[in-house]
Amino acid sequence: MTLEKKKPSLLQALIPILVLIFLLATNVVVLGTDATSGPNQIGLLLAAAVAGIISIRLGYNWNQIQKSMLRSINSAMGAMLILLMIGALSGTWLLSGIVPAMIYYGLKILNPTIFLFAACIACAIVSVATGSSWTTVATIGIALLGIGKALGLDEGIIAGAIISGAYFGDKMSPLSDTTNLAPAMAGTDLFTHIKYMAVTTLPSIVIALIIFLVWGIMLDTTGATTNTDSVLLTIEKSFNLNPLLFLVPVAVVVLIIKKVPALPALLIGSLLGGLFAIIFQPDVVNQISGVKDNYLESSFVAVMRAMTTTINVQTDNQMITDLLTGRGMAGMLNTIWLILTAMIFGGVMESSGLLHRIAEEIIRFAHSTGSLVASTAATCIFFNVTASDQYMAIAVPGRMFASTYKDRGYKPELLSRTLEDSGTVTSVLVPWNTCGATQAGVLGVATMVYAPFTFFCIISPFMTVIHAYLNYKIRRIGDAEPTKA
Repeated sequence: MTLEKKKPSLLQALIPILVLIFLLATNVVVLGTDATSGPNQIGLLLAAAVAGIISIRLGYNWNQIQKSMLRSINSAMGAMLILLMIGALSGTWLLSGIVPAMIYYGLKILNPTIFLFAACIACAIVSVATGSSWTTVATIGIALLGIGKALGLDEGIIAGAIISGAYFGDKMSPLSDTTNLAPAMAGTDLFTHIKYMAVTTLPSIVIALIIFLVWGIMLDTTGATTNTDSVLLTIEKSFNLNPLLFLVPVAVVVLIIKKVPALPALLIGSLLGGLFAIIFQPDVVNQISGVKDNYLESSFVAVMRAMTTTINVQTDNQMITDLLTGRGMAGMLNTIWLILTAMIFGGVMESSGLLHRIAEEIIRFAHSTGSLVASTAATCIFFNVTASDQYMAIAVPGRMFASTYKDRGYKPELLSRTLEDSGTVTSVLVPWNTCGATQAGVLGVATMVYAPFTFFCIISPFMTVIHAYLNYKIRRIGDAEPTKA
């Protein structure tokens, strides 16, 4: 006998969210930075259990709930596999001297005053070319973090500059999956979407760049030169800094541009990193493996360790030894655990319509252009927090709001722009979202440490809402050209 399914009340839909907020807040207050190493995962599971109980009371059975959880986990499986491969790549790129070489030459070119500004621009360029913020952060992002730390900058602001540039490029690149998903959900074409999105995206990145430039100018750089010289000398002594090492990151970027899927491209990059380590860094290979009398065995052991577990290149400077650390696939497991539990919570919440019930309530308050766009942005952010996945934060609100925008006479690119301005960029600000968890895991910087400094990601949703309330360049059906205020 099948129970009649009931529509959840707003209170029922909100209860799991409130439980999750309470548990996460308690974890942060009591455990501090240790909260992401297990307690937050438990909090997500307990909140999912509360949502499951409510779903059963609404007439859903366990099989339906479990299928929704598995479907949710499956949607993030690609991201988790990429995370493992990023761990392997970071390990072999350290072992081979690729990342140390990037740090070395970066320190010679950059100085603390312009570093944040330059790091943001560099990540934006690479991300536009590859269409992937994840690949950008996992390659030059890791090196830039090392350079910034060697210059004496705080890791939170460094990560903020890296992520701001990477997500600008991801958002504006025609190769990006989210940049293709948003217009598909809204019902417009890719290049119309990108051109229209530039109206809000370019001012957002300009403001972010100005902040990073001013921040750099105001930095106290006393002692930075001495620290930089120490890092340069230590890297010179520890690695063979052959320019041929840069062939590996160039090869990975070319593969991505040629639309080779991220997983095989990162695997190739990892294997090339291991090969170049064997060729160019025999001393480092022997140090990591501990094998002295058989270089073939030593090479195998070192590359396997670099790809799978934590390695440290020992130097006479502890700060630099800490800098020259690769965590391998094992270093990504805690992040994968967080993503798994987050997707379980999102799957349960979606299975019985709890997420949709809250989103419906938000739509009720959308009357003017400004309030409609603000409601869409708020819904995207809500799905990033609750469904824990940026694709859900674009796809679900896109389906929900498409008819509303059309009925009210707006062209679909207004919706697609809003989805990207709020769904794509805010995903990285949520610690348990696939994006927030991934970038924190890859950079080794907690989400809440870098989040206040990801100025582009913070400004973007406000920029799209401000444009809507000012009625600036809001496209309506029947307009030949964008309207002007």
